[in-house]
Amino acid sequence: MEKLMIRGGKPLHGTVTISGAKNSAIALLPAAVLADTEVILDNLPNISDVAIYSELLEELGAKVKRRDDEIRIDPSQLVSKPMPNGKVKKLRASYYLMGALLGRFGEATIGMPGGCNFEPRPIDQHIKGFEALGAVVTNEQGALHIRAKQLRGAKIYLDVASVGATINIMLAASRADGVTVIENAAKEPEIVDVATLLTAMGAKIKGAGTETIRIEGVKEMKGCRHSIISDRIQAGTYMIMAAATRGNVLVDNVIPKHLEALTAKLEEMGVEVQEYDESIRIIGKPSYNAVDVKALVYPGFPTDLQSPMTSLLTCAQGTSLLSDYVYGTRFKHVPELTLMGANIRVEGRTAIIEGGKLSAAKVKAADLRAGAALVVAALTVQDEVTEITNVEYIDRGYDRLVENLRNLGADVWREHD
Repeated sequence: MEKLMIRGGKPLHGTVTISGAKNSAIALLPAAVLADTEVILDNLPNISDVAIYSELLEELGAKVKRRDDEIRIDPSQLVSKPMPNGKVKKLRASYYLMGALLGRFGEATIGMPGGCNFEPRPIDQHIKGFEALGAVVTNEQGALHIRAKQLRGAKIYLDVASVGATINIMLAASRADGVTVIENAAKEPEIVDVATLLTAMGAKIKGAGTETIRIEGVKEMKGCRHSIISDRIQAGTYMIMAAATRGNVLVDNVIPKHLEALTAKLEEMGVEVQEYDESIRIIGKPSYNAVDVKALVYPGFPTDLQSPMTSLLTCAQGTSLLSDYVYGTRFKHVPELTLMGANIRVEGRTAIIEGGKLSAAKVKAADLRAGAALVVAALTVQDEVTEITNVEYIDRGYDRLVENLRNLGADVWREHD
């Protein structure tokens, strides 16, 4: 086990290049299962979730070759193999194998997914979609068994605009017989990215990025090359870090439109934000205004940036309110921030944050984004060392974090715990 050590108080300066999107990569890797020939993905992030997914595909018989930020997946020898336990328990997004294997083989047996445990996240909308397509779903000893003699297109209305359910249904419907229409679909950029890959593989998909997606099933899909979009959550976290340390950082290889909700809140606080075609410069200021933030589904403020934003709001003068309308109890970072001296109380789905200075402490990451919040907070503590444990959570979503922070002038290192 490792821990992250951060001596804070240094403004970040320089350029950080953002890697491919975690939330795209973990859906694009299983999407490759639907092809009959090799799929090549570029701009792949170097994170633990990608490594685990690569191993899962190999267990299913795929040939996986990875070099730098490129991965080649040959699924031609893939078999439908039950995966009730093992690595699927380490990964929330292992549920995408359900839709991918169901689409290709008409069956899938996958254990209930793991990942960050910040709030119960049922997969009932996934199951609803599979059943609408003609599959029979049973839960046997903690694993879902999904079988269909023939998947058939259907009209599916999602009770919740779930990213996971939208993608999973798209995967299965791409190889179904007939037309599938998903109503109240999620609109996140990662869904558009998955639809772009599937279309390049031969699927017929229209409306990705809107609330209505239409998928016309095809009998076969071929391999292709696809470049993963940049990680808007990783980019947003570095933007928040630059603001919190009163630095001057160019965040490169981003899609500014994907970050509009964060940009608006940073500017409201008094942060200077300069947008370019594929980069954003963040220039911190000596003092910040308190603001109210509401985490919503895309294109609203991302729930995945709610935790890091909490740390930034401790730097503001006055009282800020941060509400999460996606995951109402996603506040496991708050007790750790209070150990560092933050004045925060949680009422329902809202955190009430009083601005003030933080101090160093020994804290632990409760999940991926809670860990990012602690890194932001630690960077602001003047000349004191903060010790963060459970670093494996942070490694799930942040590519080369220590290297990037050092290049920006931060005093950060790892130690074995």
